[in-house]
Amino acid sequence: MGKKVINIKEGKLSEFKLHSIWLRERINGAEFLDQNNLQRLYEPSLLEDNLLINAHTINKNILNVEFSDGTKGSFNIDDLYNEIKNIDVLPQKKIWDIKKDNLKIFDNNQIFENDSELTRMLEIFYQYGYVIIKNTKPEENEVINFAEKLGPVRSTNFGKLFNVVSKPNPNDLAYTALELTSHSDNPYRRPVPGIQLLHCISNESMGGDSSLIDGFSVSNYLKQNEIEFYKILTETNITFKFTDVDTILVDKAKLIELDHNNNFRQIRFSGRLDYAPLLDEKKLDLFYSARKYMFKLCNSDIFKIKFRLSKGMIAMFDNLRLLHGRTKFDPNTGFRHLQGCYIDHDVTEGKLRRLLKS
Repeated sequence: MGKKVINIKEGKLSEFKLHSIWLRERINGAEFLDQNNLQRLYEPSLLEDNLLINAHTINKNILNVEFSDGTKGSFNIDDLYNEIKNIDVLPQKKIWDIKKDNLKIFDNNQIFENDSELTRMLEIFYQYGYVIIKNTKPEENEVINFAEKLGPVRSTNFGKLFNVVSKPNPNDLAYTALELTSHSDNPYRRPVPGIQLLHCISNESMGGDSSLIDGFSVSNYLKQNEIEFYKILTETNITFKFTDVDTILVDKAKLIELDHNNNFRQIRFSGRLDYAPLLDEKKLDLFYSARKYMFKLCNSDIFKIKFRLSKGMIAMFDNLRLLHGRTKFDPNTGFRHLQGCYIDHDVTEGKLRRLLKS
């Protein structure tokens, strides 16, 4: 008599009950999946409700199963275990160690010459949230050329490409010579652009040095040391708003967003754009104290790397994890011109998954 669920008595899967339909959906033979795109050739919602497992065996880490509808399937036990445990091929985030970690710099002349160097660059990007690329052409549109080697560029109301230069009557403070404290880009969007690339065409003025701040490390510090602050920052939805003559963009979100397992997912921090809701007095007092402390951490050298983006360099960073900033500069002492664009995480994730699978 067949069974709805089976227990593997030993090995990695011994703690799990494997459901018949759950396994049946994962058969990967050519009869069941298109081998070019791995999409199902059948509708899983039409499988029999009373589908059973008639027999199963294990041979050299392969689970072989016979189902009551006559189909047979073979499953790699490691693949099943990794899926159940949500073990991803993408590298895990690393907490920054400012005293020991070096700036993560890669050579544009090497990363697209062989897959191993591109793989290493993307792995470092997912571990630390950023990479610096040197030896790109200090020319306009070069950041687009670089980004599109990874995948599609995401356009916004600033365009497919934006120019960071000091100009009169700007629609964003980035286009001034002012100091920019640590902040996220576009926190008012749904969704927020995932990855930003900033390319230096010229940086001859005095000032204008760059900084990157690890929001993941800041969040982890708050969680371990200031639990009350951490709690209200992860529970309070605030309003982010952008306004210019063409558009008004609004979104509500938490300064620190957690995923369904209560792990760090995203930071949104931009003190010139956020507005707290009208909570009761005690909660608002706590929120403002927490935000002030978070601002202090986000602008502290404990979590910040400082560097000068020189001509021909690209800073590529995770806008959902990292904050960025710059010192003020004097446009009368030289020209400063950066060009930037955005790509989404599925661009780099998809590229890295394919490279690791090759």
